[in-house]
Amino acid sequence: MHTLPMAQAEAASGRGLSARGITVRAARTVLLHGISLHLPAGEVGVLLGPNGAGKSTLLSVLAGLRMPDAGQVWLDGQPMALVDMGAQARCRALLAQDSSVAFDFLACELVGMGRYPHRLQPSADEAGIALRAMAAADVGHLAHRSVQSLSGGERARVQLARALAQVWEARPDGASRWLLLDEPTAALDLRHQHETLATVRRWAREQGVGVLAVLHDLNLALRYADRVWVLDQGRLQASGAPAQVLTPELLHRVWQVHAQPVVDADGCAQLLTQALPQRLSQVGLAH
Repeated sequence: MHTLPMAQAEAASGRGLSARGITVRAARTVLLHGISLHLPAGEVGVLLGPNGAGKSTLLSVLAGLRMPDAGQVWLDGQPMALVDMGAQARCRALLAQDSSVAFDFLACELVGMGRYPHRLQPSADEAGIALRAMAAADVGHLAHRSVQSLSGGERARVQLARALAQVWEARPDGASRWLLLDEPTAALDLRHQHETLATVRRWAREQGVGVLAVLHDLNLALRYADRVWVLDQGRLQASGAPAQVLTPELLHRVWQVHAQPVVDADGCAQLLTQALPQRLSQVGLAH
Protein backbone atom coordinates (compact mmCIF):
# COMPACT_ATOMS: atom_id res chain seq x y z
CA MET A 1 0.00 0.00 0.00
CA HIS A 2 1.24 3.50 -0.76
CA THR A 3 2.00 5.69 2.20
CA LEU A 4 -0.13 8.80 2.60
CA PRO A 5 2.66 11.21 1.52
CA MET A 6 3.20 9.16 -1.66
CA ALA A 7 -0.53 9.16 -2.43
CA GLN A 8 -0.63 12.92 -1.93
CA ALA A 9 2.35 13.34 -4.25
CA GLU A 10 0.66 11.23 -6.92
CA ALA A 11 -2.53 13.26 -6.65
CA ALA A 12 -0.56 16.46 -7.02
CA SER A 13 1.32 15.14 -10.05
CA GLY A 14 -1.90 13.93 -11.69
CA ARG A 15 -0.91 10.25 -11.79
CA GLY A 16 -3.85 7.88 -11.42
CA LEU A 17 -7.60 8.27 -11.77
CA SER A 18 -9.13 11.46 -10.41
CA ALA A 19 -12.58 12.98 -10.19
CA ARG A 20 -12.78 16.67 -9.42
CA GLY A 21 -16.07 18.27 -8.44
CA ILE A 22 -18.31 15.75 -10.22
CA THR A 23 -21.96 16.82 -10.25
CA VAL A 24 -24.65 14.85 -12.09
CA ARG A 25 -28.30 15.81 -12.48
CA ALA A 26 -31.33 13.93 -13.78
CA ALA A 27 -34.14 16.39 -14.49
CA ARG A 28 -34.54 18.28 -11.19
CA THR A 29 -32.78 15.64 -9.09
CA VAL A 30 -29.10 15.96 -8.23
CA LEU A 31 -27.57 12.48 -8.27
CA LEU A 32 -24.01 13.53 -7.33
CA HIS A 33 -22.99 16.68 -5.47
CA GLY A 34 -19.45 17.82 -6.33
CA ILE A 35 -17.67 14.50 -5.71
CA SER A 36 -13.86 14.46 -5.77
CA LEU A 37 -11.58 11.46 -5.37
CA HIS A 38 -8.14 10.23 -6.38
CA LEU A 39 -6.99 6.62 -6.75
CA PRO A 40 -3.36 5.86 -7.66
CA ALA A 41 -2.65 2.98 -10.01
CA GLY A 42 -1.63 -0.10 -8.08
CA GLU A 43 -4.31 0.29 -5.40
CA VAL A 44 -7.79 -1.10 -4.81
CA GLY A 45 -10.47 1.49 -4.14
CA VAL A 46 -14.08 0.75 -3.21
CA LEU A 47 -17.22 2.88 -3.50
CA LEU A 48 -19.65 2.15 -0.67
CA GLY A 49 -23.08 3.39 0.32
CA PRO A 50 -26.76 2.46 0.62
CA ASN A 51 -28.97 1.79 -2.39
CA GLY A 52 -29.41 4.94 -4.44
CA ALA A 53 -26.35 6.64 -2.97
CA GLY A 54 -24.86 7.37 -6.42
CA LYS A 55 -22.14 4.71 -6.57
CA SER A 56 -22.96 3.30 -10.01
CA THR A 57 -23.57 6.79 -11.37
CA LEU A 58 -20.12 7.89 -10.20
CA LEU A 59 -18.52 4.75 -11.66
CA SER A 60 -20.19 5.40 -15.03
CA VAL A 61 -18.74 8.93 -15.04
CA LEU A 62 -15.29 7.61 -14.15
CA ALA A 63 -15.60 5.06 -16.96
CA GLY A 64 -16.36 7.79 -19.47
CA LEU A 65 -19.86 6.48 -20.16
CA ARG A 66 -21.67 9.49 -18.73
CA MET A 67 -20.73 13.14 -18.95
CA PRO A 68 -21.05 15.05 -15.68
CA ASP A 69 -23.00 18.29 -15.52
CA ALA A 70 -20.04 19.82 -13.70
CA GLY A 71 -16.51 18.70 -12.89
CA GLN A 72 -13.99 16.59 -14.76
CA VAL A 73 -12.41 13.14 -14.73
CA TRP A 74 -8.63 13.02 -15.16
CA LEU A 75 -6.56 10.01 -16.14
CA ASP A 76 -2.81 10.20 -15.60
CA GLY A 77 -2.94 13.99 -15.55
CA GLN A 78 -5.04 14.37 -18.71
CA PRO A 79 -8.78 15.17 -18.90
CA MET A 80 -10.50 11.95 -19.90
CA ALA A 81 -12.75 13.89 -22.26
CA LEU A 82 -9.66 14.56 -24.40
CA VAL A 83 -8.65 10.87 -24.57
CA ASP A 84 -10.24 9.09 -27.54
CA MET A 85 -12.44 6.10 -26.77
CA GLY A 86 -10.07 3.64 -28.44
CA ALA A 87 -7.19 4.69 -26.21
CA GLN A 88 -9.45 4.51 -23.16
CA ALA A 89 -10.54 0.98 -24.08
CA ARG A 90 -6.94 -0.18 -24.34
CA CYS A 91 -6.13 0.86 -20.78
CA ARG A 92 -9.48 0.71 -18.98
CA ALA A 93 -11.95 -2.20 -18.69
CA LEU A 94 -15.44 -1.92 -17.23
CA LEU A 95 -17.39 -4.75 -15.66
CA ALA A 96 -20.94 -3.40 -15.61
CA GLN A 97 -23.61 -4.43 -13.15
CA ASP A 98 -25.78 -5.70 -16.00
CA SER A 99 -23.53 -7.77 -18.27
CA SER A 100 -26.18 -9.71 -20.17
CA VAL A 101 -25.21 -11.12 -23.56
CA ALA A 102 -27.63 -10.84 -26.49
CA PHE A 103 -26.18 -13.70 -28.56
CA ASP A 104 -25.25 -17.27 -27.73
CA PHE A 105 -21.47 -16.96 -27.65
CA LEU A 106 -19.13 -19.53 -26.19
CA ALA A 107 -17.43 -18.38 -23.01
CA CYS A 108 -14.02 -18.31 -24.74
CA GLU A 109 -15.47 -16.13 -27.52
CA LEU A 110 -16.84 -13.64 -25.00
CA VAL A 111 -13.51 -13.46 -23.19
CA GLY A 112 -11.77 -12.95 -26.53
CA MET A 113 -13.91 -9.85 -27.10
CA GLY A 114 -11.88 -8.19 -24.40
CA ARG A 115 -9.01 -8.11 -26.88
CA TYR A 116 -10.99 -6.22 -29.53
CA PRO A 117 -9.52 -2.78 -28.63
CA HIS A 118 -6.05 -4.23 -29.37
CA ARG A 119 -6.92 -5.62 -32.82
CA LEU A 120 -4.80 -3.03 -34.69
CA GLN A 121 -1.72 -3.79 -32.55
CA PRO A 122 -2.30 -7.32 -31.29
CA SER A 123 -0.12 -9.06 -28.77
CA ALA A 124 2.19 -11.84 -29.94
CA ASP A 125 0.13 -14.14 -27.67
CA GLU A 126 -3.51 -13.17 -28.11
CA ALA A 127 -4.83 -16.72 -27.60
CA GLY A 128 -2.64 -17.19 -24.54
CA ILE A 129 -3.98 -14.01 -22.95
CA ALA A 130 -7.56 -15.23 -23.19
CA LEU A 131 -6.62 -18.61 -21.70
CA ARG A 132 -4.73 -17.03 -18.79
CA ALA A 133 -7.54 -14.56 -18.12
CA MET A 134 -10.04 -17.43 -17.93
CA ALA A 135 -7.74 -19.30 -15.57
CA ALA A 136 -7.42 -16.21 -13.36
CA ALA A 137 -11.22 -15.96 -13.12
CA ASP A 138 -11.59 -19.74 -12.57
CA VAL A 139 -13.61 -20.28 -15.76
CA GLY A 140 -11.11 -22.19 -17.90
CA HIS A 141 -13.27 -25.31 -17.64
CA LEU A 142 -16.21 -23.33 -19.09
CA ALA A 143 -14.35 -22.18 -22.21
CA HIS A 144 -16.49 -24.14 -24.69
CA ARG A 145 -19.79 -23.78 -22.88
CA SER A 146 -22.51 -21.52 -24.24
CA VAL A 147 -22.73 -18.35 -22.15
CA GLN A 148 -26.53 -18.74 -22.11
CA SER A 149 -26.16 -22.14 -20.42
CA LEU A 150 -24.13 -20.76 -17.50
CA SER A 151 -25.38 -19.81 -14.08
CA GLY A 152 -25.46 -16.15 -13.09
CA GLY A 153 -22.27 -16.52 -11.07
CA GLU A 154 -20.49 -18.34 -13.87
CA ARG A 155 -21.47 -15.63 -16.36
CA ALA A 156 -20.20 -12.98 -13.95
CA ARG A 157 -16.82 -14.71 -13.74
CA VAL A 158 -16.64 -15.03 -17.54
CA GLN A 159 -17.28 -11.30 -17.81
CA LEU A 160 -14.51 -10.70 -15.27
CA ALA A 161 -12.17 -12.77 -17.45
CA ARG A 162 -13.16 -10.60 -20.41
CA ALA A 163 -12.27 -7.46 -18.44
CA LEU A 164 -8.96 -8.96 -17.30
CA ALA A 165 -8.09 -9.91 -20.88
CA GLN A 166 -8.78 -6.35 -22.02
CA VAL A 167 -6.03 -4.88 -19.80
CA TRP A 168 -3.84 -7.97 -19.45
CA GLU A 169 -0.57 -6.57 -20.77
CA ALA A 170 1.31 -3.43 -19.74
CA ARG A 171 0.89 -0.60 -22.22
CA PRO A 172 3.92 0.20 -24.40
CA ASP A 173 3.23 3.91 -23.90
CA GLY A 174 3.39 3.48 -20.12
CA ALA A 175 -0.27 4.40 -19.57
CA SER A 176 -1.74 3.06 -16.34
CA ARG A 177 -4.30 0.25 -16.58
CA TRP A 178 -7.67 0.19 -14.81
CA LEU A 179 -10.38 -2.24 -13.83
CA LEU A 180 -13.72 -0.59 -13.00
CA LEU A 181 -16.08 -3.11 -11.43
CA ASP A 182 -19.73 -2.48 -10.59
CA GLU A 183 -20.80 -4.96 -7.89
CA PRO A 184 -18.48 -7.72 -9.15
CA THR A 185 -19.40 -10.07 -6.28
CA ALA A 186 -23.19 -9.69 -6.38
CA ALA A 187 -23.88 -12.99 -8.19
CA LEU A 188 -21.00 -14.98 -6.71
CA ASP A 189 -20.90 -17.59 -3.99
CA LEU A 190 -18.79 -16.95 -0.90
CA ARG A 191 -15.65 -18.66 -2.20
CA HIS A 192 -15.70 -16.84 -5.51
CA GLN A 193 -16.38 -13.50 -3.84
CA HIS A 194 -13.10 -13.82 -1.98
CA GLU A 195 -11.22 -15.33 -4.92
CA THR A 196 -12.37 -12.55 -7.27
CA LEU A 197 -11.31 -9.73 -4.95
CA ALA A 198 -8.07 -11.51 -4.05
CA THR A 199 -7.31 -11.81 -7.78
CA VAL A 200 -7.85 -8.13 -8.54
CA ARG A 201 -5.92 -7.08 -5.44
CA ARG A 202 -3.02 -9.28 -6.53
CA TRP A 203 -3.17 -7.63 -9.94
CA ALA A 204 -3.00 -4.24 -8.29
CA ARG A 205 0.00 -5.25 -6.21
CA GLU A 206 1.97 -7.19 -8.82
CA GLN A 207 1.12 -5.37 -12.05
CA GLY A 208 0.27 -1.85 -10.91
CA VAL A 209 -3.30 -2.05 -12.19
CA GLY A 210 -5.71 0.38 -10.56
CA VAL A 211 -8.96 -1.22 -9.36
CA LEU A 212 -12.12 0.68 -8.45
CA ALA A 213 -15.13 -1.38 -7.41
CA VAL A 214 -18.65 -0.77 -6.17
CA LEU A 215 -19.40 -3.10 -3.26
CA HIS A 216 -22.15 -3.53 -0.69
CA ASP A 217 -20.31 -5.92 1.62
CA LEU A 218 -18.39 -3.77 4.10
CA ASN A 219 -16.35 -6.72 5.38
CA LEU A 220 -15.08 -7.46 1.87
CA ALA A 221 -14.06 -3.81 1.59
CA LEU A 222 -12.27 -4.01 4.94
CA ARG A 223 -10.37 -7.08 3.80
CA TYR A 224 -9.41 -6.15 0.23
CA ALA A 225 -9.54 -2.36 -0.24
CA ASP A 226 -6.71 0.12 0.21
CA ARG A 227 -9.13 3.03 0.47
CA VAL A 228 -12.88 3.57 0.40
CA TRP A 229 -15.30 6.36 -0.40
CA VAL A 230 -18.69 6.35 1.33
CA LEU A 231 -21.57 8.00 -0.53
CA ASP A 232 -25.04 8.77 0.73
CA GLN A 233 -27.72 10.61 -1.25
CA GLY A 234 -25.12 11.66 -3.79
CA ARG A 235 -22.77 13.25 -1.28
CA LEU A 236 -19.36 12.07 -0.12
CA GLN A 237 -19.64 11.24 3.57
CA ALA A 238 -16.16 9.90 4.32
CA SER A 239 -13.03 8.57 2.62
CA GLY A 240 -9.74 6.97 3.56
CA ALA A 241 -8.41 3.67 4.85
CA PRO A 242 -11.32 1.24 5.38
CA ALA A 243 -10.62 0.44 9.04
CA GLN A 244 -10.45 4.14 9.88
CA VAL A 245 -13.52 5.15 7.87
CA LEU A 246 -16.00 2.35 8.63
CA THR A 247 -16.73 3.22 12.25
CA PRO A 248 -19.88 2.26 14.18
CA GLU A 249 -20.85 5.94 14.19
CA LEU A 250 -20.65 6.15 10.38
CA LEU A 251 -22.63 2.92 9.90
CA HIS A 252 -25.32 4.20 12.25
CA ARG A 253 -25.57 7.51 10.37
CA VAL A 254 -25.34 6.25 6.78
CA TRP A 255 -26.75 2.70 6.85
CA GLN A 256 -28.87 3.00 10.00
CA VAL A 257 -27.48 -0.21 11.49
CA HIS A 258 -25.72 -1.07 14.71
CA ALA A 259 -22.12 -2.24 14.20
CA GLN A 260 -19.67 -4.00 16.49
CA PRO A 261 -16.02 -4.03 15.36
CA VAL A 262 -14.16 -7.33 15.72
CA VAL A 263 -10.77 -8.58 14.60
CA ASP A 264 -10.48 -11.80 12.57
CA ALA A 265 -7.89 -14.44 13.42
CA ASP A 266 -5.60 -13.06 10.70
CA GLY A 267 -5.76 -9.57 12.21
CA CYS A 268 -8.20 -8.12 9.67
CA ALA A 269 -10.81 -5.74 11.05
CA GLN A 270 -14.40 -6.88 10.44
CA LEU A 271 -17.87 -5.70 11.46
CA LEU A 272 -20.84 -7.49 13.03
CA THR A 273 -23.99 -5.62 12.06
CA GLN A 274 -27.66 -5.72 12.94
CA ALA A 275 -30.65 -3.52 12.27
CA LEU A 276 -31.52 -0.88 14.84
CA PRO A 277 -34.43 -1.94 17.09
CA GLN A 278 -36.58 0.99 15.98
CA ARG A 279 -36.08 -0.02 12.33
CA LEU A 280 -37.18 -3.59 13.12
CA SER A 281 -40.26 -2.36 14.96
CA GLN A 282 -41.26 -0.30 11.93
CA VAL A 283 -41.47 -3.48 9.83
CA GLY A 284 -43.05 -5.57 12.61
CA LEU A 285 -40.02 -7.78 13.33
CA ALA A 286 -39.09 -6.58 16.82
CA HIS A 287 -40.07 -8.79 19.74
